Parts: sequence; C-alpha cells; structure tokens
Amino acid sequence: MASEASSSAAGNGGSRRKPALLVVSALVLVVAIVYGSYWALVLRFQESTDNAYVQAPVVLVTPQVAGTVLAVLVEDTDIVKAGQPLVRLDPADAKLALERAEAQLAQTVREVRTLYANTAALDATIRLRQADAARAQAEVTRAENDVARRRPLVASGAVGGEEMHHAETTLSAARSALAAANAALAAAREQAASNRALTDGTSVEKHPNVERAAAALREAWLALQRTELPAPVAGQVARRTVQVGQRITPGTPLMSVIPLDQVWVEANFKEAQLRKMHVGQAVKLTADLYGSRVDYDGRIVGVAAGTGAAFAILPAQNATGNWIKVVQRVPVRIELDAKQLAAHPLRVGLSMEATVDLHRTSGEPVLGTPVTQRASSQTAVFDTASAEADRRVREIIAANLGRARAAATPLLAAPVIGAAASVRH
Repeated sequence: MASEASSSAAGNGGSRRKPALLVVSALVLVVAIVYGSYWALVLRFQESTDNAYVQAPVVLVTPQVAGTVLAVLVEDTDIVKAGQPLVRLDPADAKLALERAEAQLAQTVREVRTLYANTAALDATIRLRQADAARAQAEVTRAENDVARRRPLVASGAVGGEEMHHAETTLSAARSALAAANAALAAAREQAASNRALTDGTSVEKHPNVERAAAALREAWLALQRTELPAPVAGQVARRTVQVGQRITPGTPLMSVIPLDQVWVEANFKEAQLRKMHVGQAVKLTADLYGSRVDYDGRIVGVAAGTGAAFAILPAQNATGNWIKVVQRVPVRIELDAKQLAAHPLRVGLSMEATVDLHRTSGEPVLGTPVTQRASSQTAVFDTASAEADRRVREIIAANLGRARAAATPLLAAPVIGAAASVRH
C-alpha cells in the first residue's frame, strides 16, 4: 500500500511540473524571438561606445611684436568677442620707430627730388662741355692753320725758327685742351646717363627708394597697432598665463580662447566597429553632464588617419619582448547640431556616449579616401585696415614735394585700436 501511495504522489508531481516547464520554455522562446527580431531590425544597425569626449579648437593668443605688458584686460572663464582687446603692450618703442620711419620717408623724398633736379643740371653741364669742346676745336683749327702758313716760310727765312716753335707749341696746347674738353664732355654724359638710370620711367612718388621708405612706414604703423592684442575668435578665455609687467616676445603663448560654438565629439570606436560606418551617418549622443534627458543629433564627418596609440607620446613597441594583442581604437569625428549645442552648451573634455545608425550607406566609407573638404577655420581680426597708413604716406610725400604747404596731421594722433595716443612732432 505504501509503494502505491508514493508512486501516485510522484505521478501527481510530474504532472504539475510539466505545464510549468512548458510555460518557461514558451517564455524563453518568446524572449529569444523578440530579441532576435530586435537585433535583426535595430541592434545590428548600431555601433555604440562610451569612449567619446568633447573636443574644440584651442586658439592660442600670441603676440606679433615684442614688448612689455601694460594691461591684461581679461581673466580665465571670461567670454570674449572676436576682435575684443585682450592684452595691451607698451607702445613707446613702436611710436619712436614710427617717427623714425616718417622722418626717413621725408628725407628719401627730398633725396629723390634731388635726383630729378640733377638731371636738368647735368643736361646743362653737357651743353657747357659741348661748348667748351667746340671752342677747343676752333682753337686747334686756328693753331693748325697758323702752323700750315708758317711752315713754307721757314725755309725762305720770312718766319724765324722761334716763331715757328711758338706756333707748334700753341697747336699742341690747343690739342691738349680739346682732348680735355672731350673728356669732360664724355664724363658729363656718363654722369647724366647714370642719373637718368635712377629716374627714367618713374616719378618721385613711385620711385623705388620712396616706395621702400613708405613700406617701412607702413610696417612701423602695423607694429604700433599690434601693441594691442585682439581675440582671434569669439569664445571663452582659458589658461591665461600672461601677467602685467611681463616682457614677451613674438610667439609667446599668453592665453587660449575656446570657441565653444565650434565643439565636436571625438568617439573612439574599436577597429571592427568601423566596417560599416560611412561619412554622413546619423549619431545619437548623450552627455554625462546632462544625462539621458538631453539627446544630441550628430553626424559622422571623418575618421582619424591612425589609431590613438599611433599618435601617443610614447607609442607601443609591439616588435619587442612578449606581445599581447590589444584591440585598438580609432577616433571618429562627429559634428553636433548647432541649435542643440546652443540650447545645451558643452565644455571641452566632457564624457559622451555615441550610438551610430548604420542604415545609411550612401556616404563615403570612413575607411575610404576622403572626397570632400570642409571650410577651414579663419579670422579677420588681423586684417588691419591700412588706409590710415596710406593717408599718412601720401601726406608726407606731398609735403616734401612742395605740393602741400599746410603741415600734415601726425599719424600718431590717431587712436591705436581703442587706445588713444598722440605724439608731438
């Protein structure tokens, strides 16, 4: 009886477990089908990484001329506009150099005027030497005639030997005077030709010496303008190292300006993840700063020329010692939507998560040869208008040509990029 009861209980337990196993199997099968469908429709067209960081241009502010810092007008974290003054240098040396350039231009104009005036004087000298040569030639002709008349009379005694000797001496002196006059005429012509070589085909204003002095004046004027350093681009000041009183030289890094409206994301994908990526594919991004509540829409614009390890300061030496293969990562550049970036600003170095949608395959493969070129960064704040320098050059030339009686306005009286400065000549 006991054995019959135990076998009956075992049969009842097995009958209860069988439906449970069927339910579990059905659930596993449904989950597998759902996941397989999701993978086939979604996941296999996505590549993700959390090894992504915000990048931006780091624009160094460096001086173009040497000088002593008189004022630092910004601090770290300040927001500046393009062209806004950042640092002001001592302009005393630049002002003196400009005064010297102005004086040199005036002197050069007067020296060139002398060249043109000498041309007329040398032409007059040539005419004078021609007259002297003609007079000497006449004296030679007269002396030759005297000798020719006296020579037949010497034999008859009508003309004494001493008189004949005087006539021949006069002829010799006349010939020497003629040779000297011709030499003086040749020298005058050579001198005139040399002077004309310096003046032919040009005017005083366009003479090379005047243009060289004018270029030196413009250079000195630019040096004076460059004693005030503007912001190359709009952005936020970072890493300010310059201090008041510091003596700086051209190229010394003073600070950086970060244009936060030009940031991009550098996502480091594994090698195998690049196979199906194309330029222009859409990317969904989230920043740890804002969390999943803020999504950014981006697109792939390019891939680096090598892996991150290839450009490291200390690259891996895989050809030495024991070797373990490490999967490499390649930086992919992702451009962000400007409107989203303005609504939710980012900072350089922030962590991001990037998910690439691989559905679009019409673009150039990221591993292929790039066929497009984006517009390069540029700034116009250093395109200093030289109209003021050109005006000053014209005034100095006119004043020293005698065409302007009124004193020219000193260039140093003009403001130097926002800093008023005047120098009395």
